[in-house]
Amino acid sequence: MPPIGMALGGVNFSSLKIVLKDAILNDAGEVTKVAVSLNYGNFFQITIDFIIIAFAIFLVVKAMNNMKKKEEATPAPPDEDKLLTEIRDLLKEKK
Repeated sequence: MPPIGMALGGVNFSSLKIVLKDAILNDAGEVTKVAVSLNYGNFFQITIDFIIIAFAIFLVVKAMNNMKKKEEATPAPPDEDKLLTEIRDLLKEKK
């Protein structure tokens, strides 16, 4: 997704978070209790990526459907015309 990142100005929401409780350090500087945080940035980043990919897939499917409609636009002769043509050919062979 690098081109899309460049189009959005290199914005990356993955690091956004709200710290609910800070980490607790002991006297030696070691972590005794980890920080509690709400990482909402990753959700936004994944949502934006999903919307971009879903839109691209939508455009591809729409283009394929338009091509199918153009193929179906060429009219096929109705069943009655086919039957009448076969009957005519059979009558010509009998003569």
